[in-house]
Amino acid sequence: MTRRFTAVDWLPVLVLPPVLIADAAISASGEPITVLSVLAAFVGSTPLVLRRRWSFPALSPLIVAGIVLILWQLNPGNTVVLIPMVALFELAMRGDRRRSLWMALAVVPCVFVSIVPFANADELASLLVRNTALIFLAIAAGDTLRSRQQSAERGAAAREEETLRRVSEERLSIAREIHDVVAHAMTAINVQAGVAAHLLERDPQQAHDALRNIKRVSGEALDDMRATLGALREPSHAAPVSPAAGLADIARLADDVRAAGLEVTLDMDPVADVPAPVQTAGYRIVQEALTNVVRHAQAEQCQISLVFDRAAEDLCLEIRDDGRGLPPAHRAGVGLRSMRERAVELGGACEIGPGPPGGTRVRARLPCPPPAAPPADRARPIAGR
Repeated sequence: MTRRFTAVDWLPVLVLPPVLIADAAISASGEPITVLSVLAAFVGSTPLVLRRRWSFPALSPLIVAGIVLILWQLNPGNTVVLIPMVALFELAMRGDRRRSLWMALAVVPCVFVSIVPFANADELASLLVRNTALIFLAIAAGDTLRSRQQSAERGAAAREEETLRRVSEERLSIAREIHDVVAHAMTAINVQAGVAAHLLERDPQQAHDALRNIKRVSGEALDDMRATLGALREPSHAAPVSPAAGLADIARLADDVRAAGLEVTLDMDPVADVPAPVQTAGYRIVQEALTNVVRHAQAEQCQISLVFDRAAEDLCLEIRDDGRGLPPAHRAGVGLRSMRERAVELGGACEIGPGPPGGTRVRARLPCPPPAAPPADRARPIAGR
């Protein structure tokens, strides 16, 4: 990397002197080409090596001195302006818009000092105008290129940030799905396994039912896991999965909780018109709430209410139990954050706290905007005869 930068730094010092010498050789006002004049061309161009490292105030005296030396020994009237153009182009690329404007103002007297001692009176004005315009062009070109590079970098940074944000959201979504699926399934399997072990000899039929429930719950969990992990694959290679669970499947969740020995009351409005994202979020919120009831509440009763408020275009969920309340160690758990995040992503809210007269109450509000109406066909004008 250092060698590449060194080569770039020295490139103008190697390229410009032959151009200056050739210009002096063919110019009518040029000085004779001697060893000293050739050496002056290279020495006068040497300050350009520092253009990427020094500031404009530090570099400008060296540039002016180099130009004066070259004009004294060679007098290449047409190409000597290339030296300050290269330096100012590089300085403008490394600065900012304000710095470029200051350089443009400060360079005018430098051009005047460099040209006046060597120019004829009849060509002084034209040389000043031409060289000043060329230097302004170099500053403008460097400033424009810098602005475009900065815009490209900002655009790339914004795209990278957007990509990282989407990846983070996708990872969060997958983590929530896996947590909700696994937590509910493991809780149900644990409870049913305990029932089966307890009743295996006393009531084989009920133990057999518990084992069948374990098989069903584990199979559904595997299907949900396959659907979630399929999001990590290419769509063309994703495994076939069953439709996503919705609000109509909450009755099955209630049956699972009843099988664990709780008395569950379900009061649910018709939900056929609820959008699919709200269906999935509502199902997962109820699922996580019931999982917490079974795992932590030590409750005897649980009430589930789903009210579809068509006037407010909201779906209101409420899950209450009469247990001991949510333990402090679980009040900041992944499952509770997942319920809140699902509601917030849809523009709603989810509150989790103690319920009257005790236990835990989960209340969620999920907006359900009506589907957009298809655009009406425009009336076609009837052409007159």
